[in-house]
Amino acid sequence: MKRLLLLIALMGVLFGAFSQKMPVSYDFGEKLNDRYRYSNLVTIDNDGDGGYVLVRSYFQGLILKPKGYLIEHYNKDLELVSQYNYKLKGLQFVDGFIKNGQLKLLFFNYDFERGFYEYQAHTSNLVNFSFEKEQLLKFVTPAVEGAFGKNYYNRDFKKGFSTTLLFNAEKTGFIISTHHKKNKENKHTIHLFDADLNKRWEHDFSAEVAEKNYAFENLAISGNGNEAFIVGKAYFKKKRFKAEERKFQYELIKVNGGVAKTQSFDNPGKFSEGLYPILSKGKLYCVGFYADRKDNRYNGLSFFELDATSLTVLNKKYNPFTDQFMDDKFGRGENEFVNNLVFKGVTVTDENDILFNAEEYFVTHSMHNTGAGQRIKVDRFHHNDIVSVKLNTNGDMLWARNINKAEVTQGDGAYASYSSYSKDGDTYFFLSTAAENPQLINNERLVFKQGLTGNRNVFLISLDENGKMDYEKVIDAKEARLPLMVSKPLINTKTDELLFYAKRGNKKQLVKVAFN
Repeated sequence: MKRLLLLIALMGVLFGAFSQKMPVSYDFGEKLNDRYRYSNLVTIDNDGDGGYVLVRSYFQGLILKPKGYLIEHYNKDLELVSQYNYKLKGLQFVDGFIKNGQLKLLFFNYDFERGFYEYQAHTSNLVNFSFEKEQLLKFVTPAVEGAFGKNYYNRDFKKGFSTTLLFNAEKTGFIISTHHKKNKENKHTIHLFDADLNKRWEHDFSAEVAEKNYAFENLAISGNGNEAFIVGKAYFKKKRFKAEERKFQYELIKVNGGVAKTQSFDNPGKFSEGLYPILSKGKLYCVGFYADRKDNRYNGLSFFELDATSLTVLNKKYNPFTDQFMDDKFGRGENEFVNNLVFKGVTVTDENDILFNAEEYFVTHSMHNTGAGQRIKVDRFHHNDIVSVKLNTNGDMLWARNINKAEVTQGDGAYASYSSYSKDGDTYFFLSTAAENPQLINNERLVFKQGLTGNRNVFLISLDENGKMDYEKVIDAKEARLPLMVSKPLINTKTDELLFYAKRGNKKQLVKVAFN
């Protein structure tokens, strides 16, 4: 009997050890009814007391139109404690966050009666949600289509006015870039704000746009909050190009209010294709991709260490994609090329190694008949392969891996794409898919397909410190009846937890995933 009990206990230990190999656990909040069937999650943040605040824009009517924002407040046990309907329409939502117990929502708007664009901040406490409005900036100019935004591939600077707002990764501050063209006037201004909505400075960037137009993409802010390091595409205005050549170069711009410095990175036979600025332990780096000719083909990884004061390049490395990476992506013997990569996550480890990942993202367009004799343009947003890379601080590539997936959406992209988290030198990727299992081709290529059903499993893919890949289904669709908005989690690095919002139709639920 003792031997039998010992055998049962040993089997239990072995089953517990092998039943789940990924170091995560998860909790489901109560499944709740939701009257707002059509909505998009626009922001999610910690309330500062262990709880969470979520903001959704919702749509109603026979022809769906935006009607306002539903604000939901949950406690640490994932219980809904209050909600508030902020009936606001006509403004373009930009971003939202919580600072010092205050919910701050940022909007962009055009006042047609008075003829100006403006950025507004709507701020409220978390108790009775009484919002106060504040105008951050305004610009007197005629209205143009698509004035606000960030387009990774094609920017139109001929409309007369364009603007964008970028936060840094830590959300300690943000910049607002405005480019206003009227007749011979060509004015580009950069404004820096902290998280308390105080304007730190305003810089006239107009001299730099005499020869180039700038489309900003990524931002880092110094620890004192006064210096902005902005990466963007600089589009040449007067150079002649061949039809297949790109018309831009990537630049890093450092602005402290009074002075702006720029640094470009292209070298003979090496052209930057996406860069991300990193400030870590007094060091300034830019990491990204490069091409060996002026087209849209990526050939490898680029690394630059710069002097944070002068922007002088101290060290640079170009690492071609490895055979393993190309086999991951295309299989052996295929002659394809890599392009359209957009940054999703960057982490500096305790050992000062740099982990970053990007997604193959692009948009396609087509015309469709409505059935009523009309043709409409349909945009499709493609969220494809994941690229994950590890560099040391000398710029040497330790490994690069590709995870194959193919997802396309016409509307809310929250359920597509992925989220990532790094812990103890390992990188983890959360994917939500209707597939029961990924395809493993030749024991080396991992392929996730979108699937056709509404129920979606959650897979966790891991890359260890040596780039070895593993995966596991961590949440089954039969258990999680509601699909997770897998690309929009709230990440808490202090507690090693991710909070996901799950919703379908008139049902909603929170799911918390914790790393053990």
